[in-house]
Amino acid sequence: MKRILITGATGLVGQEIVKQCLAKNIHVNYLSTSKSKLENKPNYKGFYWNPSLGEIDVNCFHKVDTIINLAGATIAKRWTKDYKEEIKNSRVNSLKLLYKTIESKNISLKHIISASAVGIYPDSLTHYYEEDFNDFDDRFLSDVVTSWENEVDAFKGLNIMVSKIRIGIVLSQKGGALPKLVKPIKLYAGSALGSGNQWQSWIHIEDLAAMFLFVMSNKLEGVFNGVAPNAVTQKQLVKSISKVVNRPIFLPAVPKFMLSLILGEMCTLVLESQRVSSKKIESLGYSFKFHHLQPALEDVL
Repeated sequence: MKRILITGATGLVGQEIVKQCLAKNIHVNYLSTSKSKLENKPNYKGFYWNPSLGEIDVNCFHKVDTIINLAGATIAKRWTKDYKEEIKNSRVNSLKLLYKTIESKNISLKHIISASAVGIYPDSLTHYYEEDFNDFDDRFLSDVVTSWENEVDAFKGLNIMVSKIRIGIVLSQKGGALPKLVKPIKLYAGSALGSGNQWQSWIHIEDLAAMFLFVMSNKLEGVFNGVAPNAVTQKQLVKSISKVVNRPIFLPAVPKFMLSLILGEMCTLVLESQRVSSKKIESLGYSFKFHHLQPALEDVL
């Protein structure tokens, strides 16, 4: 019976991965910083950890050969100087603790699959990013994701296969960016953000979770873009949502300066443009359930 360890299992993406694991009879151990979220079922067992204090219940590794790492503080919260540190440290410290524990306890593991983000790619209206691109810049998100990926690469030194999935905008009604975009549109206050021409690389949550399991079951190593095949502009995204929820868009686009006043530096999340390719994972046999935005939105909304 296969058993895996998931960090961040109670988050948005983690919950969907757990759901798909249990449906495939893959048993799950998971780490949580919240003792109230720990369950103890034969196929779903919770273990406590606190990466900031270096605490971890080593029993979490029992009969596990693969880790899916999703741990990290949300980026959808105002980026104060202190919170920017938390965004970065929560990702790096959780991996450091896993590495240190596996090394010191001589734990045998075969594979780690870590979340990453398309925010590593520079802001561009023209570039089409594939996984071999490596001319990263010094923007905050790029710095965070580069540090995150470097930390997971260290596991190669323990003879563990390393995979990284660079995630785009996750479409789910349970959280993430989509409900925040839908709310003003439903209230007849929707509009494009900034120029509206920036590329938004998206993925349905079912496809994203299935991609993690595809990488695991096929023992795929390296970097994979966790995005659907057909990126859209921000303008197209808002228009598609309005069509699905049956609301008109009649307000002008929200200018960049206003978004900067409202969101601070975090406005880069909606203003930056990353058109990202999914060809690599498709060439290895992954078949998307949701290729196009409209059917994906109809399913989610």
